[in-house]
Amino acid sequence: QVQLVESGGGLVQAGGSLRLSCAASGRTFNAMAWFRQAPGKEREIVAAITWSGGRTYYADSVKGRFTISRDNAKNTVYLQMNSLKPEDTAIYYCAADSLLLVSASAYKYWGQGTQVTVSS
Repeated sequence: QVQLVESGGGLVQAGGSLRLSCAASGRTFNAMAWFRQAPGKEREIVAAITWSGGRTYYADSVKGRFTISRDNAKNTVYLQMNSLKPEDTAIYYCAADSLLLVSASAYKYWGQGTQVTVSS
């Protein structure tokens, strides 16, 4: 049974940092990604990474502030979020599949989500 379990969300002040983790079990994935969804908005990709780590993708809104990484030995992907802004407030979801794509519909496997709230 495939499972993705996120952790690390919480409440932080603007300018602060958080580190999200997503532990996968049941199989390994070439592509792992982080999406987020704010109230009333569509789910959007934040960052993605391939198995080797040789290819990454970042949404323009997070470039230079967020870093995605993975530990294949632990089958875990991380999202280091620095210089957080109130507009980063959302539920953050981990997703995994075979290809690194930016559309949410391209990912078959999803975690339950973790809330990130950035206060001004």
